Amino acid sequence: MLACPHRPPCPGCPRLGEPGVAPGPLSELESLAEARGLPGVGVVRGADTGFRYRARLAVRGRARSPKLGIFEAGSHRVVDIPRCLVHHPLVNDVAFAARAAIRETATPTYSDDAHAGLLRYLQVVVERATSTAQVVAVANDETPERSMAFLSSLAGRLGPRLHSLFWNGNVARTNSILGPSWQRISGPVAVEERVGGARVFYPPGAFGQSHLELSSALVDAVHAFVPHGARVLELYAGVGAIGLGLSPRVKELAVNELAADSLRGLELGVAALDADKRARVRVLPGPAGSAITSMDAPDVVIVDPPRRGLDADVLASLVQRPPKMLVYVACGLESFLSDERALALGGRLRLAELAAYDMFPHTEHVETLARFDRVD
Repeated sequence: MLACPHRPPCPGCPRLGEPGVAPGPLSELESLAEARGLPGVGVVRGADTGFRYRARLAVRGRARSPKLGIFEAGSHRVVDIPRCLVHHPLVNDVAFAARAAIRETATPTYSDDAHAGLLRYLQVVVERATSTAQVVAVANDETPERSMAFLSSLAGRLGPRLHSLFWNGNVARTNSILGPSWQRISGPVAVEERVGGARVFYPPGAFGQSHLELSSALVDAVHAFVPHGARVLELYAGVGAIGLGLSPRVKELAVNELAADSLRGLELGVAALDADKRARVRVLPGPAGSAITSMDAPDVVIVDPPRRGLDADVLASLVQRPPKMLVYVACGLESFLSDERALALGGRLRLAELAAYDMFPHTEHVETLARFDRVD
């Protein structure tokens, strides 16, 4: 049985030591499968320690005794987690180096109540191929000058383990972690991963999955659904981790994304394709509801919406003009179940396959992969 040195009070792994996927969400998915006449729910699991390649750590405490970790439930009290079991070891190493750099440079840490201090958060993303870390220091400041001593100390301590270093400014009284101001201090503009056979790029402001082993397995499963020569529309595409790998074998691929940072990563991924594959890809910036009408009768629509689920206009369009196949990747179970009911009531899309991915081990969350086929 796993034993965590930070529990309690760390709330990050409420099911630590309990086997398998959380029974509540799995039971809901199994009930859905039974109601739709499916044989069952496939469960896909991976590593349950050292799997988190991406972490955002709150920085609080004092300059001489900083704390880097996550908030206790319902508070702004940070639990220091220097030996987190689920972090990739390099994430813990970066946090250790940051603590030392804060102490060395006497960098003031942020206070939520006073809205004072300088260093608010540290974001760490590990690039698998190089075993190096992209690091973002989020500061309560409008310019990076006061952060430079800390950034220099941190870079020196990490040495060749540092992929890139960014300063981010967030001066608002907000629970949002990243602010609007950016400066690249050193290194490449994005972390690069190989997903589904494609080069995929993550600028520091773009969304990315933390469990790369299982997210890559999920992408492979999506690809297995898509027929060769299909015309594919992907909505809520992020940096293109799902769609770009389809470019060698589809007739046409239209990828939609709204967020500016993810669009920058998507553009890098498209540019990295060879000319033949690039010619098959169109990027559709903006809301998913606008993009869904841009391709006449796609064979396959892939959706990977945020936790709130499909936008109302996207859901209505899928009900009224269903594709031959809909592939739904869901991080929010309740919103997925609601969307599935609406699709089923439409009468023209039938749930054909359902799988649960244990993307968030030791928690109550699952990632759901569903395939719907059109009823003609």
